[in-house]
Amino acid sequence: MRILIVSHGHPAFSIGGAEVASHNLFRALGAMDGIEAFYLAKAPAALPRHADTPLMSLRQGERETFLHTEAWDQFWVSNGGIADLQGAFADYLRHVRPDVVHFHHVIGLGVEAIIQVRSVLPDAVIVITFHEYLSICLNHGQMVKTSRNTLCRGASPAECAGCFPQYSPGLIFQREMFLKDHLLVADAFVSPSHFLIDRYKAWGLPSERFTMIDNGLAPQAVAPARKIAPEGRRGRFGFFGQISEFKGLHILLEAVASIDETVWGNDATLSIFGGNLENQPPVFRAKFEQLIERAGRRARFFGSYRPEELPRLMEQVDWLVMPSIWWENSPVVIQESFLHGRPPIVGDIGGMAEKVRNGVDGLHFRAGSREDLADRLTEALTDKGLWQRLRDKAPKTLDLTGLADRHLNLYREIIAGRQAPTKQRLARPGRRKSA
Repeated sequence: MRILIVSHGHPAFSIGGAEVASHNLFRALGAMDGIEAFYLAKAPAALPRHADTPLMSLRQGERETFLHTEAWDQFWVSNGGIADLQGAFADYLRHVRPDVVHFHHVIGLGVEAIIQVRSVLPDAVIVITFHEYLSICLNHGQMVKTSRNTLCRGASPAECAGCFPQYSPGLIFQREMFLKDHLLVADAFVSPSHFLIDRYKAWGLPSERFTMIDNGLAPQAVAPARKIAPEGRRGRFGFFGQISEFKGLHILLEAVASIDETVWGNDATLSIFGGNLENQPPVFRAKFEQLIERAGRRARFFGSYRPEELPRLMEQVDWLVMPSIWWENSPVVIQESFLHGRPPIVGDIGGMAEKVRNGVDGLHFRAGSREDLADRLTEALTDKGLWQRLRDKAPKTLDLTGLADRHLNLYREIIAGRQAPTKQRLARPGRRKSA
């Protein structure tokens, strides 16, 4: 079986959860007997394209290719560079001849890429993995309202026009129909959380096409527990991830600054590891820098990190904190916290609440509340046995072999369903809803 994984970025140039997840799947599938895996990623925006073709190798791997795109339309999730899709992209598909084309995002590539695959390879299985709510929500796919960053609990043309008054409800409805027409060309949808599946079902995509498959983690050395004195405590907190206003770092820094000195003491610290600050709006950057300065010795910002550095960085912390103010989906960093035995403290919404069992393997706080987060940090600092109790209950994470097996089962199920007699397909139209 020949399988093509398509991504909106390559983790060598863009360290995001979706990029890492897509490349992990490519690697996992490529290690399986009888599978030929290929990886096509959108080329980095800062990289000039070749004069004659938008395709390039960048020497990442024998079967890893980049596609340069320039005519991206955020509103329509669309690529205006149809000539490149019908030319170089189509030629690439004919050359590779995949049996399965699996999209992890169409950012930069556009939903037209899905149509192009179906046109060039009418018999190929097409699968789309959703990593957030980009098709549903105009606000960067976060489902957070533009006024005061409050959570959006259900999209509609009228509600979306309230956030984006420059677009009429009619135009937003037209966008919705346009995206659904393109997405429904796919045979199946994958999500690493049930929460995201429920959101897309409520938006109108058919439930029988969805399968839940968690993200898989690449092999890595497990960070040992930080050495502490016999009377010491587990007081070092860590944040790992992209730096943006939706990640809730302002809430975390305000919570840290508000804890009484008698509780925080001289041994507690917050370490922030993450990139992308330079790409944030100036107002956010200024506020973040002010909060870091106000936190003083309690918090330090270490900047971006490479995936291979994570185990070493995890050695420096005891707890992982995820204060996101948007729903999240299935943050890879939560799986990483379980793998390395660092209990997570997360907001009680979306994929975070789904993945972390409150009081069992981690702690929940009321999302967006610095006061409630401060209470949970205080609990972590003062309950001496809590860290070990939560650590002992951490669930087993999915490895790359399991990740490949679950996806191959899905692909083969779709192919078998196509080959089944018509009467049988009509009697049993759906595929499994969980994996």
